[in-house]
Amino acid sequence: MEKRIRAMYFTGTNTTAKVTASIAYKMWQQLAGGGNQADAGSPGGKASCGKAESIRYTKAENIDFSPREARDKAYAFDENDIVVFGTPVIAGRVPNVLLKFLDTLQGGNAMAVPVVLYGNRNFDDALIELRNILEARGFHTVAAAAFIGEHSFSKALAAGRPDAQDMKLADAFAAKAAAKVGRLIVENGGDNARIAVALSAAGPVAVAGEEPLRPYYKPRDRKGNFINILKVKPKLDREKCNGCGICVTACPMGSIQADTPGAVSGICIKCCGCVKKCPQGALYFDDAGYLYHKEELEIEYAARKEPSLFL
Repeated sequence: MEKRIRAMYFTGTNTTAKVTASIAYKMWQQLAGGGNQADAGSPGGKASCGKAESIRYTKAENIDFSPREARDKAYAFDENDIVVFGTPVIAGRVPNVLLKFLDTLQGGNAMAVPVVLYGNRNFDDALIELRNILEARGFHTVAAAAFIGEHSFSKALAAGRPDAQDMKLADAFAAKAAAKVGRLIVENGGDNARIAVALSAAGPVAVAGEEPLRPYYKPRDRKGNFINILKVKPKLDREKCNGCGICVTACPMGSIQADTPGAVSGICIKCCGCVKKCPQGALYFDDAGYLYHKEELEIEYAARKEPSLFL
């Protein structure tokens, strides 16, 4: 029997990808024998304990569903899959532009580890929402985590995160999650039917958050007035733009076209991938409400927050 371990993620500025891919890789190393039996380019390793010693653990290819075209595909898993599933937090929730796509997933009794990345404000109900979505689509959630990444709006808020300290915690979390999965498999003799029964009996992993889910977070000024930045888009400094096209591939919504690089013509979720990845610094925001909200976030949430881990 073969168990496949992979990360699956949506990422704008690569913070979600960095954490989820690392957790999946470290889980595979742990389950395959501490990484001593195989490396990243090899097919996998065999478990070396108990009744499940014939199980082979393979590091499967990660799935990046950030590109718009990747979300046109169908993804189906089964009981031999272990998926570390990551999304960023937008307005305290799973990005609503992903909900239609997420509703097409077929979990097939696969195990899943939901992970969210937020910009040092709060992950609110994003993690419990992602957990519930995965459970509803046929996954069994066995562990979960909320990590911090540099805020998409800012280069100062949670600057450089996830950093070395975060990644050390990610490694420790991955080891504990892998141990939990390994125990479950061994205790049930590697039998998928028995494992499914045990997972159903255990229920979804307990995480922080509220049900029913709270409304999406809305930025406000100091008088409590709502700041509407929903339709705000980055602007282009044409004198700086050299037409390299990096922003075209950076946009997860497909809203920047190859024939007009830098011009955001469609939906903008303000992931700021185009802004942060532009080597010329040609993309920028000048909307007063956006800039006010960005500065307020940098002031109010400057104190370092730590990842939240659930096992």
